[in-house]
Amino acid sequence: MPGKWLGEVQVKKYKELRKQHSQETAANKMGISVRTARRLEKRDELPSQRDARTWRTRKDPFEAFWNTEILPLLRQSPGLMATTVLEEMQRRHPDQVEPGYLRTLQRRFRDWRALEGPEREIYFPQEHTPGRQGLSDYTDASALGITIAGGLLVHRLYQFVLAYSGWRHVEVVLGGESFVSLSTGLQNALWRMGGVPEEHRTDHLTAAYNNQREHEELTRRYEALCKDYGLRASTNNLGESQENGSIEARQGTLKRALDQALMLRGYRDFPDMAAYHAFIEQVVTQMNRRVQQRFAEERPLLRPLPERRSSDYVEKTVRVSCNGVFNVLHSVYSAPSQLVGHPLQVRIYTQHIEAYFGSTCVLHTERGTPDEPVIDYRHILPILSRKPGALMRWVYRDALFPRQAYRDTWERLRVRCSERQACRTMVGLLELAADACEAELALHLQEILDAGDLPDLEDLRATLRPPKPLPEDILIAVHALADYDQLLEVAL
Repeated sequence: MPGKWLGEVQVKKYKELRKQHSQETAANKMGISVRTARRLEKRDELPSQRDARTWRTRKDPFEAFWNTEILPLLRQSPGLMATTVLEEMQRRHPDQVEPGYLRTLQRRFRDWRALEGPEREIYFPQEHTPGRQGLSDYTDASALGITIAGGLLVHRLYQFVLAYSGWRHVEVVLGGESFVSLSTGLQNALWRMGGVPEEHRTDHLTAAYNNQREHEELTRRYEALCKDYGLRASTNNLGESQENGSIEARQGTLKRALDQALMLRGYRDFPDMAAYHAFIEQVVTQMNRRVQQRFAEERPLLRPLPERRSSDYVEKTVRVSCNGVFNVLHSVYSAPSQLVGHPLQVRIYTQHIEAYFGSTCVLHTERGTPDEPVIDYRHILPILSRKPGALMRWVYRDALFPRQAYRDTWERLRVRCSERQACRTMVGLLELAADACEAELALHLQEILDAGDLPDLEDLRATLRPPKPLPEDILIAVHALADYDQLLEVAL
């Protein structure tokens, strides 16, 4: 058939058929013309045994200006694509260059780059020995489309990998790369696997600091952490991510495994962060089962752990403002009103913060973000009860409500009631939530919202906080003094 290339296998098969059939029949069985069959029978050698063709079958369309125009462009900018140069040649020589010449130009570019082009990168596969190297890296996981209670979760994943066995540990990181997240993730990984490798390798962690001072501080803390665990710290060259290939490739396999598990799950929403953590733990555990044998070989060669963990938090001193809030890393947190004006020592962990007044822990809460303040309505409620009108335009109002049902209730009250009545009713509902059951009240509010009604504060109080029955009158019998005299006589 025209245009069909005959290789050695086809030629051998034709010659086998020719032993049993006529030339025409063998050609029909092979799907070739009789003319081609005659040409095959005239040659004894196979296609691979023939001399390579050194002549052109058609004139080179770029011969006239290859050396004078195209080659100088390539030497000046080796990254030029054939399509770009072809368009330029069409502009310069519209009568000589046609769009159909693209494939010819691409072949010329390929040959030039192979013979005269710039040097290309060569990668050197490394041999990893058990217990020698562990690697840490971060990857952006926002593309997974994870939502927590309906809200999109913008986050990263920290991953630690043993280079030899491929055993891995993964944690969720809210916010950017930081020493706290690195220290917590690394220590959790080391204590989970029960040993320490000789070397810990990272990239330059350029996203973990904003200026040279922060860089020096992070470097100092990181060196102290590695010293506590007897780790030799190393980094790749700046911009050369392939030098950490042992973990860069596994970042892709991790996100691919999580994405597959999410598709199998059927939905990407989680009720809270704890459920998402459990999901990641399940996927990573399944991945570690695949390398269980190699990890069993590597585990005895790891160095022993120190007696105790190093600190995996950063401390900052803040002062509670007159607004009843304090700021940590651009995130706002509420505090009990008694602490207004007092300094607090705040310990910043990867997932939560702890605030201390002296040696007393006065606050333990999840970390917030610059867009989502962390406001505990119980801190503000005593003052808000005396000034309910302040709720209407309070800048942190939306972060005050503990559940979605409370937010929806506020929106309906604001639309259907006056400002004064809406504020008083909402503050009363928050007081009832603090005294009774916050979750149970949210269920009642949702039922009222679904029915299209407004909440009746007195009815809800009667339902959730019924009046306690008065105690019955208790009769106290007073004994006569003669009874005590009788007891004394018996004792004597």
